[in-house]
Amino acid sequence: MGALFAFLHRAIMQGIPLLLGSTGEILTEKSGHLNLGIPGIMYVGGISGVIGSFLYEQSVGPANINPVLAILIPLLCSLVGSLLMGLIYCFLTVTLRANQNVTGLALTTFGTGFGNFFGGSLIKLSGNDVPSITLTATSNVFRTTFPFAGKLGSVGTLLFSYSFLAYAAVIIAILAAWVLGRTRVGLNLRAVGESPATADAAGINVNRYKYFATCIGSMIAGLGGLYYVFDYANGVWSNNAFGDRGWLAIALVIFCVWRPNISIFGSILFGGLFIVHNYIPNIDVSTQELIKMTPYLVTIIVLVATSMRKKRETQPPASLGLSYFREER
Repeated sequence: MGALFAFLHRAIMQGIPLLLGSTGEILTEKSGHLNLGIPGIMYVGGISGVIGSFLYEQSVGPANINPVLAILIPLLCSLVGSLLMGLIYCFLTVTLRANQNVTGLALTTFGTGFGNFFGGSLIKLSGNDVPSITLTATSNVFRTTFPFAGKLGSVGTLLFSYSFLAYAAVIIAILAAWVLGRTRVGLNLRAVGESPATADAAGINVNRYKYFATCIGSMIAGLGGLYYVFDYANGVWSNNAFGDRGWLAIALVIFCVWRPNISIFGSILFGGLFIVHNYIPNIDVSTQELIKMTPYLVTIIVLVATSMRKKRETQPPASLGLSYFREER
């Protein structure tokens, strides 16, 4: 049982970046835009937080950091960096009506290069012998958990031993599901994603909703990168260490059929599938790589199943990936 609880605990931690990334992408796709730049946005969100934290720790010293500022500075830096990426995507795809797939892939490439450039620069400034930078003091503040978690045994560890960003991710997903399904703003946003021409004729500002959903979604996704660095990776930044978590977040959107509340459980499943090979004894490298493919295989199965059922509630927004030209309305 101890090994099972340890696996579930690690799976939840692994799934939090995926949950934040998928929630942000769901909001974007509900507006009719397919943002394949989510991996790059998560990368920029992570490195932006690292830059802010590094400059703050260098200015006051790791032993003298203020816990509030240690959280606020990287958090705000991450949100600003992710917002700028979202604005770039919106300007290209909403205002200039560029191809969404190409723009998203370009943002992913740009975001990865941006992170590696500044990550490498910070590593040189820190003078480390290893190709990484460690922000232990800031990470310890981010990873603060409920003090009573350890007193409740395995159950307490499983439920209450996470940082505030982990619980915030769940709250954000639930709030996003409520907004999309229970509010007028969510109704208008879904209308824009289904038929922007009809929404425009009804008096809804289509471009405003597209900008709003994409920018908010980008900031949420960026928090996934911040969580990975300061919580999951214990404040250690290494170039290209983020892996394919951004792509897993996009796959999770399809798996949870564009519902943020289902994404909460899907993220735990994907997180578990991503690390389960570490808990299987006597496994070779080739089998490990096959097991790592499981989340994508599951996504394909869900995609095929939902397509065969042809139920509207399990399908993506009708105008997903299509630019809106008001002149053609």
